[in-house]
Amino acid sequence: MSNKIFILTAALAVISYSAASGAPGHISKEKDTTAAVKTENLGSVTVSSMRLNRKLMEVPASMSIAGAFDYKKNSSFSVANILNSEPGISIGGDGIWSTNVVVRGLGESRLVTLIDGDRVETASDLTASLSMVDINNIDRVEVIKGAQSSLYGSGALGGIVNVITKDGRFTPRFHVGGGVTPSFSTVNKYFSNNVFLNFGDKKWYLRVSDSYGRAHDIHTPEGKINNSGFKTNDFSVRAAFKPFANQIFKVQYQRNWSKDVGIPGGAAFPGPATASYKKIGRALFDASYEITNITGVFTSLKFRYYNQYIIRNVEMTPNTTTTVKMANGMTQATTPNLLTPHATHKTNGGEIQGTWKLSDNQTFVGGADLWRRDINSSRVKYITVNVIKPNGDTLKTNHVERGETPLPDASFTSAGVFAQDELHLLGNKLTLTAGARADRVWIKNEKCFDVDYIVLNGVRDDAPATQRVTFDKSNTHNTSWSANMGAIYKLTDNVDAVFNAARSFRVASLDERYKYIDLGNYVRLGNPNLKSENGYSFDLGLRVWGSKINVQASVFVNRINNLIVEKNGEFIYTLATSGVKDTLPALVNANVDRALLYGFDFKADYNVIDNLVLSAAVSYVRGKDTKAKTSLPQIPPFNARIGARYSFTKICSAELDWTLAAKQGKVAEGETETAGYGKLDFAVNSVNFRIIHGLWLQVFAGIDNITDNTYTNHLSTNRGSISIEPGRNFFARACFTF
Repeated sequence: MSNKIFILTAALAVISYSAASGAPGHISKEKDTTAAVKTENLGSVTVSSMRLNRKLMEVPASMSIAGAFDYKKNSSFSVANILNSEPGISIGGDGIWSTNVVVRGLGESRLVTLIDGDRVETASDLTASLSMVDINNIDRVEVIKGAQSSLYGSGALGGIVNVITKDGRFTPRFHVGGGVTPSFSTVNKYFSNNVFLNFGDKKWYLRVSDSYGRAHDIHTPEGKINNSGFKTNDFSVRAAFKPFANQIFKVQYQRNWSKDVGIPGGAAFPGPATASYKKIGRALFDASYEITNITGVFTSLKFRYYNQYIIRNVEMTPNTTTTVKMANGMTQATTPNLLTPHATHKTNGGEIQGTWKLSDNQTFVGGADLWRRDINSSRVKYITVNVIKPNGDTLKTNHVERGETPLPDASFTSAGVFAQDELHLLGNKLTLTAGARADRVWIKNEKCFDVDYIVLNGVRDDAPATQRVTFDKSNTHNTSWSANMGAIYKLTDNVDAVFNAARSFRVASLDERYKYIDLGNYVRLGNPNLKSENGYSFDLGLRVWGSKINVQASVFVNRINNLIVEKNGEFIYTLATSGVKDTLPALVNANVDRALLYGFDFKADYNVIDNLVLSAAVSYVRGKDTKAKTSLPQIPPFNARIGARYSFTKICSAELDWTLAAKQGKVAEGETETAGYGKLDFAVNSVNFRIIHGLWLQVFAGIDNITDNTYTNHLSTNRGSISIEPGRNFFARACFTF
């Protein structure tokens, strides 16, 4: 257990003892006061990802929300696990720790991922960004399903995932509170513990949280998955101060750090190879200042600055040897012993946003943002080359250290202005929203070689004869625009029809422009001249909001032009020392295809009687390359979830969920078809009950995959390998709060 957890636990014990002993002072509680007995009117839930705080029923877009309680009552290995139960959202990843989400068939590279409104990293499908968030620190996760580039700029062709972490609060009197949440899962012997403390009064507040977790290799019905364990730690602190009644200054710091994270399987690590994140971490600093009630019309002005820093240190042991027969009858055996890729990603951003209440029926939001992502990468290969005689004896052994730069030092800078207008008509029966955005993007990179240096048997050469220029120094720019239009029409007080149309764009990422992966007989190559992807998204839905029933149903179409794919081609390179040009077979990123995705989402909760709630969710997406007339890769199959929740008054609530997925036979070239499956899960949680004065406890437990079913998730890894999902898992969690 980390030192910070020890200190916080000790402080919590002292304060808790004081509270239980009747020490003076107002005690606040961060707890769930019910056992989630009835259907919640989801339409009344406030969301913030549309630039304004609005109730969900007031938002003309398809959205899914997962709250803190959803993460507590399930095993919740990562953010993506719970989102996976929402229609239109599927989980993918590389093992238990490194997970991501796919929204209506579009993965991380075509989603904008935010933490508290700040970009984690833009348009990269190997970020593991959602894995670097502590589930104990989540207030809610808002997912906008559908294109929304007019709100957040490049990357949001498929939607937005906004993780909103827990905050402190202002209270009339000084308060102190806190809690401890230990949890355990049997499927990988995963133990975690979270400690948090809250302080504050009417002028300020402070929240401190720390978590630690450790997991061993995961177990499946067919045995253990080697190299799937991890260790993780998360620390966060948030503070706010009111210098004046209508002004708030907020600041926060988050640090998520994991090590020895196994990356099991995958086409990038074939055969007996093993790979792991030796160190992977994220640090966030965020500061904002908001002024409200400036005038009767000018209602809010907010300034924001943030800095996100992500570091990845990977170790890969290939465990393979390549042999080549030489002309003299001898054999050359090459064994790559160790590869150590390293990369740092820095994102700095700022934003100014104003809100104007033009009339009782019209609200206008406008602003500008500027952000920049910088990447720096390196890789060292440690290789042993043996020259073997015909009789099997080793004639000579060479030890080679090869220094490389997988991606050149590069930066991606984006500046944009945005505006959105909200108008209520026909006695508030009709709500119209319209937004637009213009962006200017600057991209530059330094000159890069396939090898920077070679150390042969201790002798370093900084200009090897075979050194090739992979990318020349360049500087380019791009201008783009996006727009959206939405409408909500109230058919009755509790039923509405909703429509949303949007034009979005995505500028090719640094990875897609500059990657250079040498696979021996060919390379995977980026393309600095890629055009921006752009798309048109349409969504039509029907929603029912009520205390007894909630229904959200929508059909959608998403068309993407200039789709970026890998295409067979050639790598034309220049030898750095001689200037001679040559070629090598390559898979090169190119704008060659157009994509069409369409389908539907459906979700319903029905409070049959006071103590029983039935739920159902169904989703389907079809992805096609309309030019090549083939299926798109990594499209989730038709899937459904049926559930029942029953409450035992003032004692506990129990849930049973049956998840179904159909066979996925419509796959892209090179993909493997996956069979359908069914999975049964059970969860139970107590009410929040008082142990002693001022100290409360709520208990959660359950079983995942009750029948220990063997099944495969079609999106099991973003590298295209097929793996078996976890087997039967018993989990338990206890939340002590005061």
